Amino acid sequence: MGRYLVTGIAGFIGAAVASRLLEKGHEVLGIDNLSTGFTANIPAGAEFIEAGCEDPNLYASLLPRTQYDAILHIAGQSSGEISFDDPAYDLRTNTESTLHLLKFALACGCSRFVYASSMSIYGVQPDIPVMEEAPALPLSFYGVGKLASEHYLRLYEQYGIRSTSLRLFNVYGPGQNMENMRQGMVSIFMSMMLNEGHIVVKGSPNRYRDFVYIDDVVQAFMLCLHEPLSAGRALNIASGAKTSVGALVESLQALSPTPATVEYSGCTAGDMHGIYADISMAAKYLGYESTVSLKGGLAAMYEWAKAKR
Repeated sequence: MGRYLVTGIAGFIGAAVASRLLEKGHEVLGIDNLSTGFTANIPAGAEFIEAGCEDPNLYASLLPRTQYDAILHIAGQSSGEISFDDPAYDLRTNTESTLHLLKFALACGCSRFVYASSMSIYGVQPDIPVMEEAPALPLSFYGVGKLASEHYLRLYEQYGIRSTSLRLFNVYGPGQNMENMRQGMVSIFMSMMLNEGHIVVKGSPNRYRDFVYIDDVVQAFMLCLHEPLSAGRALNIASGAKTSVGALVESLQALSPTPATVEYSGCTAGDMHGIYADISMAAKYLGYESTVSLKGGLAAMYEWAKAKR
């Protein structure tokens, strides 16, 4: 049995990762400032501290506690669009928080650090599966902050911190925040469809993304805890499939007995036209594979969202 520190435990991905750790019999201490997460998401059995990871005062209270087998840093402002509202806040929650946690890892003797990075670090890419070696030219403050954190992780390797950055693509699935209409393409469209019967899409239907189901993302975090070859790397975590926004909308419409109407208008600051992943590195160094199809994942999320209403 291990002990793990999970940040962002009240959020979509953090709660799912913490739940899996608890299912396997591990102890979990979770941290979340509840700015976008909900206490109802925190899995039973986890110890919880309400705080922001960017707050340096948090770590003095953590030091007397037992050691951790790994720190899984998932907390942070998670929207490229919202990062334009307050870039300084985005920097604090996504980058300064990482620095504080790395310093804490050294102080408490925790050498394993897994970071939730983002495909937003890549920026504009050609219409081919993007590999980890591609030039990183992010288009949003959010992407810049995530990339900066990756570099801080790289620097801390000289002090013995064995880190892995998981570059998450468009994560979706049960547990996603259906109330946040500025983060999560699938959850935004599904929420509109269920609540209004009308989907408003900002941008062209020809844009494309790589949608990855939450269970596949949790699998990647768990693999990181046992695969030493993943240390010191940044790895794409995605499905490896290219899906246009228009095709996503059509798949969502097919789920409802009364298909929603659709409107394409406007655009989103810092949005990229298209990106999808080459996941061969994650397969090689993690043993990762995407196991849930978009059709199956959307159906599961739709049933969950209907029940939640």
